[in-house]
Amino acid sequence: MSKVVIAVDGPAAAGKSTVSKIIAKKLGYTYIDTGAMYRAYTWYVLFKGVDPKNESECVKLIPEVEIELYPDGKVMCSGHDVTRPIREPLVSSNVSYIASYKAIRLALVELQRKMAEKSSVVMDGRDIGTYVLPNADVKIFQIASVEERAKRRYKENMEKGIKCTYEEIVADVQNRDRIDSSRAFAPLKPAEDSVQLDTSNLTIEESVDAILKIIEEKTKK
Repeated sequence: MSKVVIAVDGPAAAGKSTVSKIIAKKLGYTYIDTGAMYRAYTWYVLFKGVDPKNESECVKLIPEVEIELYPDGKVMCSGHDVTRPIREPLVSSNVSYIASYKAIRLALVELQRKMAEKSSVVMDGRDIGTYVLPNADVKIFQIASVEERAKRRYKENMEKGIKCTYEEIVADVQNRDRIDSSRAFAPLKPAEDSVQLDTSNLTIEESVDAILKIIEEKTKK
């Protein structure tokens, strides 16, 4: 198989980005973090002083938003380096609203599909296997309990110096699950042909090994 497309979906803080980034590096593929793209758009909305819950005003910003992802993890949004700001609690608590707006999803999905045309990729997000790349060669739906996901996100924030409480993270994760799963357009759900992997009790290394095994089995056919 000359060009391989791997889709990794799952709820907020399931560890998709961490694992997908490692897998892409091990396989020599391009890693595409679609969550960072929605976070960047959310950051821009807040930067412009627009209410993230005001769909019409958020959609009006589409022509202004230019998002670039770099191999080293840097994220640029309309000339601003937003690599760190997009991980702040304010963005985290509002990104699901932005991601629920159809016009914004369509604009970013078009960009995501263009990125996947160039080379073998590992793309993670909420609707990659079901909507963005429905013909992906391998589809993984990565899950973990709310408590474990909150614990991981809290630890990650502490390591980055982002102030928050565990209770705030739990509430944020639950709220994002509700919004992501109930949105009318491209809701969060596993693709029928995806392989579900519960990483609640797995380390990062074990999660990576499990997904690499799935990829090997799926691509050797």
